[in-house]
Amino acid sequence: MSGDGYRIARKEAVGMESIIRDYIREMKLSQGLNRQRVFAAWDEVSGAARFTIGKEFQGGVLTVWLSSSVVRDQLYFQRDTLLSMLSDALAQDPLFDAAGGSVKSIVLR
Repeated sequence: MSGDGYRIARKEAVGMESIIRDYIREMKLSQGLNRQRVFAAWDEVSGAARFTIGKEFQGGVLTVWLSSSVVRDQLYFQRDTLLSMLSDALAQDPLFDAAGGSVKSIVLR
């Protein structure tokens, strides 16, 4: 091959995690994927998945609709702890793109 003017450039090896992350950014999928990762983290850290009837994540604000006022009141007093736990869970999630926005506050309805 080198006789006819073609050269294959060597590149550094890139890990699959990096390739997937770059693909997600290139295809502009990170916003939707981040939203799903935030919702999954909420279900995991709050323990209120079965009472959660709706979720919305926009502009760093996670809004959660709950079917139980008792659960809502209990979670209301734990918002700071939940926010910290959400941040920790998302920091450990390799598919969450922190550049796309993190959870800054939680609104319970």
